[in-house]
Amino acid sequence: MGSSDVYNDLTLYITPEKFYLEPKTGNELLIIDRASEVVSLQIDPAQIPAINSRKDFCGLLGSINLLAGRYLLIATQRDLVGYIGSHAIWKLIKTELIPYSRSLNHLSNERQADNNVYVSMIESVLATPSFYFSYSYDITHSIQRLHDISPDFWQQSFLERGDHRFIWNKFLLEQFSSFKRYALPLMHGFVSINQCLINGNDFKWTLISRRSIYRAGTRWFRRGIDKEGNVANFVETEQIVETREGDKASFVQIRGSIPLFWYQRPDLRYKPSITLDTNVDPQDHQSACLKHVESMSLIYGRQVMVDLVDQVGSEGRLEKAFKDTINRLAHPSAKYEPFDFHAECRKMKWHRLAILIDRVSLDQDEMGYFSILRDGTLMSLQEGVFRTNCIDCLDRTNVVQSMLAHRNLEIVLRKFGILRHEERLEDQRTFETLYKNVWADHADLISTQYSGTGALKTDFTRTGKRTKAGVLQDGINSLMRYYKNNFNDGFRQDSIDLFLGNGKAISPLSPPPGWRYVTFPSVLLIASAMFVASAILPAEYNTECLLYLMFWAGMVAVTAYYIFQYGTEFVDRPKLTFN
Repeated sequence: MGSSDVYNDLTLYITPEKFYLEPKTGNELLIIDRASEVVSLQIDPAQIPAINSRKDFCGLLGSINLLAGRYLLIATQRDLVGYIGSHAIWKLIKTELIPYSRSLNHLSNERQADNNVYVSMIESVLATPSFYFSYSYDITHSIQRLHDISPDFWQQSFLERGDHRFIWNKFLLEQFSSFKRYALPLMHGFVSINQCLINGNDFKWTLISRRSIYRAGTRWFRRGIDKEGNVANFVETEQIVETREGDKASFVQIRGSIPLFWYQRPDLRYKPSITLDTNVDPQDHQSACLKHVESMSLIYGRQVMVDLVDQVGSEGRLEKAFKDTINRLAHPSAKYEPFDFHAECRKMKWHRLAILIDRVSLDQDEMGYFSILRDGTLMSLQEGVFRTNCIDCLDRTNVVQSMLAHRNLEIVLRKFGILRHEERLEDQRTFETLYKNVWADHADLISTQYSGTGALKTDFTRTGKRTKAGVLQDGINSLMRYYKNNFNDGFRQDSIDLFLGNGKAISPLSPPPGWRYVTFPSVLLIASAMFVASAILPAEYNTECLLYLMFWAGMVAVTAYYIFQYGTEFVDRPKLTFN
């Protein structure tokens, strides 16, 4: 292991008073006092006294304070994804929460119940696919950023030198920030590492997506921007090519919610209204957007903002506000590029996406990509980035990003002599199948992390064409999104906020629901049952039966109307924070 690598195999010894964390490759102990929560390091440790139990584990993920006190989080199972260079990249499979307190007897029954809910929140976040880590490679940085850093950077711990936008357990590791070889940073997103062969040439093709911890959350409870310029569902996606000889290339894209103050509150309607926040001064919209543009400029250089939302209806009003704001800013690094995805590609004319790719091809050539040869010679830098968005920054966004990455990959493979100049990448059928399936898997995973279901339109990503089966699957996913976004996402949002340190454990967790929450669904259930009974039970129908049917049908209609009228009272809303 290098001097700044993180310990990869450890043993946890549990005694009544302390936790002892012993790395299998070192001669030291990390000691945690369970009562005082003081953490210390002991070199050349003596024998550990009075061990209650021991556990082998593969990484320290941090600790968190809940109602019962502090809990230790450890990684207990991992799967190897592959290698970047000579560095192993792992996927987190199983975790465990271990309480510092030896019992819950100090809590009332109500607080014990709430504490169990908070434990389930942390477990649910860690069970969300997928978290990744490496003991020797900083996967929170792109290859270009790792190349640009100073020598002093390499002396810092992974936690110190990582890109804090993408360290999901940064808050959890605060207690262990001084113990650099124990703190294992987690990245949330997607990693696929593939060994490929084209024209007899071996190369490795890797796709990495990194989800930001800032303004993180669920689809309808995290939209738009905050005052610091952070946007919802911000994801950095990097495509890496490594040849067998050691040449490397990298191409980075980003996605993120439209950088204005807007919202789309769930209210039981299939598609809640998209609303630009009128309580925010127009100058505040502009100020926050400017912060976002400038921060992206500092990290990535120039940016081409590819906006895929509809240019009519509520999406159109948001698109116009975005365009007008960018025009007023007139920032030299930002170029606005609208493309009405649904209008251009209606009736399954998805080949028309080539219009967009052709339109931005010159920008892509000018921004370039990062490339370094096996002998360390720097060939090129990426001097700009595509920032792509739709409303969710999921389905339409993923399709366009996969096409931009495909164009870059063809250029890189020709540059490295893997693809001949007269050849097209799409003619390499084995690789093309792999490429499309990886990008479709990527779409499903990023969508699951944000919306709770797999992505839409992945039939096009997988096959290169829109299919009726794909449209049917999109309908199923849309219905699942509707249910989860209305009835599960309050819990999911609270879980993410608790995990990231944006909210803290409180009790009671939530006030009792209002009278409508109980009364209206009960009346609807009874009225529906009586309507069905009135329809199927009578041996013969008469005027009285028809009157009963009409009455209960009316009760069903009226109750359903009022449920949707007060829809916001029936959805699962966050309880720890809300903005």
